[in-house]
Amino acid sequence: MHADFENYLKTHTRLPEDAILRISGRATSRLLRRNEYLFREGETCRHKVFVVSGLLRTFSTSAEGAEHIVQFSPENSWTLDVESYDKQIPSRVSIGAVEPSTVLCWNRADFNTLLAEIPQLKKFSEQLIARNIYDSRRRILTTLSATSEEKYEDFVQNYPGYVSRLPLRMVAAYLGISLKTLTRIRHAQLQR
Repeated sequence: MHADFENYLKTHTRLPEDAILRISGRATSRLLRRNEYLFREGETCRHKVFVVSGLLRTFSTSAEGAEHIVQFSPENSWTLDVESYDKQIPSRVSIGAVEPSTVLCWNRADFNTLLAEIPQLKKFSEQLIARNIYDSRRRILTTLSATSEEKYEDFVQNYPGYVSRLPLRMVAAYLGISLKTLTRIRHAQLQR
């Protein structure tokens, strides 16, 4: 059905083959063009999403038009707006493709059924949520206490493949610094 996703589950879980096929069978595949939205701010997030290939970004846009990137989701990662999905309320963020991407989507009812029927999936899901909380806490602490240079170094260290895949304006929007500051930091590093 969805071979790349099934291989991901085989690698990252101890789910039996029949459970993997059942999970995969409930997914709907969607192709996103570069800059196409999965959903926009103000819409309700109705799906859990697995990125098979490509790169997505979760972001909000200020009234002045400035983009604030909350997260990047590369291949073999999960994404959604958890608050909008859980509460079924309008999202405060948008999720869109940075590059052409293939995603798998599970609607809320189907995924909840899978969680109830497959305890190992529920445990794996809880582990992913915990890891996301740890990563978010680390990012918040870095954002609050690090210099612009330290933020960039942390980004490059933790996401080494992203710099070559992302426009600099998106890296700056993720780090919460200006494009001018990011350009200065990168130029200073080249001089060393």
